[in-house]
Amino acid sequence: MLIATSLTHARPLTTAAASTSFYSSRLVPQPPDLIKWVRREAGFVHQSIKIAQLEEGSSGFGLGLVAAEKIPKGSDLISLPRHIPLKFEAADAEDGAHSALVNLARNVPEELWAMKLGLKLLQERAKAGSFWWPYISNLPETYSVPIFFPGEDIKNLQYAPLLYQVNKRCRFLLDFEKLVKYELEGLKANDHPFGGQDVDSSSLGWAMSAVSSRAFRLYGSKHPNGTHIDAPMMLPLIDMCNHSFNPNAEIVQEQEPNNEKMLVKVIARTQIMQDDPLVLNYGFLNNDFFLLDYGFVMNPNPYDCVELKYDPALLDAASMAAGISSPNFSSPSSWQQEILFQLNLRGENSDLKVSLGGSELVEGRLLAALRVLLSTDKAAVESNDLNTLKSLSAEAPLGISNEVAALRTIIAVCVIALGHFPTKIMEDESLLKQGVAATTELAIQFRIQKKSVIVDAMRDLTRRVKELMSKESVTAQ
Repeated sequence: MLIATSLTHARPLTTAAASTSFYSSRLVPQPPDLIKWVRREAGFVHQSIKIAQLEEGSSGFGLGLVAAEKIPKGSDLISLPRHIPLKFEAADAEDGAHSALVNLARNVPEELWAMKLGLKLLQERAKAGSFWWPYISNLPETYSVPIFFPGEDIKNLQYAPLLYQVNKRCRFLLDFEKLVKYELEGLKANDHPFGGQDVDSSSLGWAMSAVSSRAFRLYGSKHPNGTHIDAPMMLPLIDMCNHSFNPNAEIVQEQEPNNEKMLVKVIARTQIMQDDPLVLNYGFLNNDFFLLDYGFVMNPNPYDCVELKYDPALLDAASMAAGISSPNFSSPSSWQQEILFQLNLRGENSDLKVSLGGSELVEGRLLAALRVLLSTDKAAVESNDLNTLKSLSAEAPLGISNEVAALRTIIAVCVIALGHFPTKIMEDESLLKQGVAATTELAIQFRIQKKSVIVDAMRDLTRRVKELMSKESVTAQ
């Protein structure tokens, strides 16, 4: 009876405020059984998979997929036929409601692609008798992404690049709400994509967050040239797999023999033990992406990094603080300027965003600029190719003194960057022990990780400086 009622009534698009708990409730208190729905729709779900509440501190939290018993490596875990994934393809229909949706989607910038599919999700959520209602009703009522944080917890992030992205998304949602209301005003009932319901920035934010945190970019429709077009899609049940950099499952797409239809499958990458959660690798991303799009922070995260601006005045100050005399970052010679152009750190369309941490430790463009600008030996610089100058593994390509000066400058930049955070790691850890709201906890975890990236970089670079100075001392003897 609950299922019948759910399938024949439109669901209001009002969205609750941000949850104070990680364990957000579903849109419907007792939603349909998602595993049974997938199987009923000709999908496959391994008999040993169940939906369970995950304990915080495991590979995820909230509801997720768990192995009820041991599953061998290579086993098919889930298979979805073409009609189950939720996609937004402009050519699917020509009705008025769909046309209005397509017109709205054209106003969404590519970087916020999740909003395009989010419009389709909202349409299906509002539609009486939607095919996807059993799936949509299982979605969380709220999401733990920063656009839903209280204002104080947005400030608690303490990291300007992420604050910029959060504010940018919030501004977009407020502006897009106005556009939606304008575009839909006066539409006939049959042409209204949301069944005549009002759509506000909160419901738009819910839809965008649902997609950004759950959608996968896979092969969608076929291009006229025969290639498959990359398209975001929501994969019912599959999107309940949490993230791990060491996944035990992976998504594959298979084309059915003699059929154009694509099957989306999840297979066991490794043997999965009883009670283990099913985990996928969402990507080798930094914590900015994980928090902004998925609403969690990875700890530890070997791919996390700190974004800095290439600022000659800052580098001059850092070099002098490191005891380096007469740095010339603000006044490079003509041959040094040419290399900065090649590094895209100078010129009209230059990219001044550089980073510390992650797989490189020091972004190659920044390291090469420091090595070059702290050198007066043009011939020595020109005897090395740009890739060598950008590589930290290329030990002292311009000499030990030059390398020590470059690394000390970066260490000084790290000290300055740490000073921009109003709290220290120990203070943050103390706050977490006291117990705070879920959104505050996420913000504190995020900033701890950013500071840890800087501290770890300083330790690594300091070790390298000591090793270089030891070599120089041995050479001098």
